[in-house]
Amino acid sequence: MAGLNKVSIDDISVKGKKVLVRVDFNVPLKDGVITNDNRITAALPTIKKLVADGGKVVLCSHLGKPKNGPEDKFSLKPAADRLAELMEGTKVTFAKDDEVVGENAKKAVAEMQDGEIVVLENTRFRGNEETKNGEGFSKELADLVDDEVFVMDAFGSAHRAHASTAGVTKFVKETAVGYLMQKEITYLGNAVENPVRPFVAILGGAKVADKLNVISNLLEKCDTLIIGGGMAYTFLKAEGYEIGTSLVDDEKLSYCKEMLDKAQSMGKKLLLPIDTVVAKAFPDPIDGEIETTVVDSHNIPADCMGLDIGPKTAELFANEVKSAKTVVWNGPMGVFENPTLAKGTLSVAQALADTDATTVIGGGDSAAAVINLGFADKMTHISTGGGASLEYLEGKVLPGIDVIADK
Repeated sequence: MAGLNKVSIDDISVKGKKVLVRVDFNVPLKDGVITNDNRITAALPTIKKLVADGGKVVLCSHLGKPKNGPEDKFSLKPAADRLAELMEGTKVTFAKDDEVVGENAKKAVAEMQDGEIVVLENTRFRGNEETKNGEGFSKELADLVDDEVFVMDAFGSAHRAHASTAGVTKFVKETAVGYLMQKEITYLGNAVENPVRPFVAILGGAKVADKLNVISNLLEKCDTLIIGGGMAYTFLKAEGYEIGTSLVDDEKLSYCKEMLDKAQSMGKKLLLPIDTVVAKAFPDPIDGEIETTVVDSHNIPADCMGLDIGPKTAELFANEVKSAKTVVWNGPMGVFENPTLAKGTLSVAQALADTDATTVIGGGDSAAAVINLGFADKMTHISTGGGASLEYLEGKVLPGIDVIADK
């Protein structure tokens, strides 16, 4: 797991220097209004530190997935406006350029005083941000800050080798990670590489295919692996049980058998649901009313599908968490968007909230569930990355971390 010893913003001096910071301002918007500013507030400690130290801070980020070049609905202006409100007393200028590094950006940066901020337009307005030929864009970004300093603080984009996450580092003199990035590396990295034991890993979510390497990697690191959510049914079927019309990945049955055998041969505990909340069909709409029953996981009726873990399983999983010293959780236990089918996910969140263990939530749906259910302040760390945290849990080297200088 590379990245546990990167140069951070505490190790560099930025006074009087231009600093390009890759932040994650990919916030949800509805009719041009931000519906959740968590990603902006999460970046504030890094931005405030660089401003206080007298840097000229230039922020760049992507937002959404504009398909045909610049589109007004994907402009970063609402994010820049919100940042200006949060950074009251600090000058924040939004540079509106469809090509990102254009006349407005160059003029705004040229006129900056120490401790001021310029926010660039959505990096994805440049079609080549995501491709191998984004080198020209990388160089323009570096030139904008006189090739001085680049700070990476967007963990959610660290698994992508884009112009604004990795490419730009070839052209700048100094690189460092911001506080958000440092926190991700510390908690996700240490939880998996140097956990205080017993270490319990909980995996949920729909598909086995999405988590093949995560299952294998975590089995080697943890003491107990708990599997819930839609992926549990492929494991149950691999054990030879009837799963009715539950979600199943038939192509991965042999892989699941292999993992069950691997756990046994390594002396690791692998826990699957012992009872299951079932219904005749998937809820439609997803949050609509639904009639459910609880059945033994080994005897799911042929005409029913499993949609959440049952109360006995919730208790089994919670008891396992009680004795843990480190817990990593990625993926909900059922269709948590539905109040009737959220109980399993809620019980796991409650168990993590009640423990003194280090609790790390691995991004994506599990992060959303913990936040929506009101347990955010009870967790040690909630990752800001979905795909990035999964790849980190797989033990992969993330390009956006790899390119930052080591201490």
